Amino acid sequence: MKIVILDRDGVINQDSDQFIKSPDEWKPIRGSLEAIAKLNQWGYRVVVATNQSGVGRGLFDMDTLNAINEKMIKAAAQAGGRIDAVFFCTHTNADQCACRKPEPGMINEIAARYNVSLAGVPAVGDSLRDLLAAAAAGAQPMLVLTGKGLKTVDDPALPSATKVFPDLAAVADHITG
Repeated sequence: MKIVILDRDGVINQDSDQFIKSPDEWKPIRGSLEAIAKLNQWGYRVVVATNQSGVGRGLFDMDTLNAINEKMIKAAAQAGGRIDAVFFCTHTNADQCACRKPEPGMINEIAARYNVSLAGVPAVGDSLRDLLAAAAAGAQPMLVLTGKGLKTVDDPALPSATKVFPDLAAVADHITG
């Protein structure tokens, strides 16, 4: 099975320092939905792994998170793509859980659920925590320069194996090329 793991905010949709708190605030990054469709066409399952501490902070509830994710899934479908699953962590940093990125728990859970080895599996993110989680889980960290990516690219803690791309469309071209 071929799988690609994507962060949500800053990779698929526009990010916000104030969190994406409603379906109306969820806006796709140009080309991201088509990139998901391209990955699907090449036989990849697309799985989202996203920190959503806004729930843990009380900024929005689970029904709202589900509505935001449903909007994303429907938008991908309208572009001819499919998101197979959305894994999320609603904990805050203070909870010190094993699933919140940069910890690898959520990515390891995806590997267990899909019964795949993470060696060589693309894990795409825009923040250092996405890439650290990917590297810790044994996946291939890929940084996009959308979202927080332009700030992240110069971070000295960036995993050495990280591949850098302008956006998700460029990642899809690389993976399928």
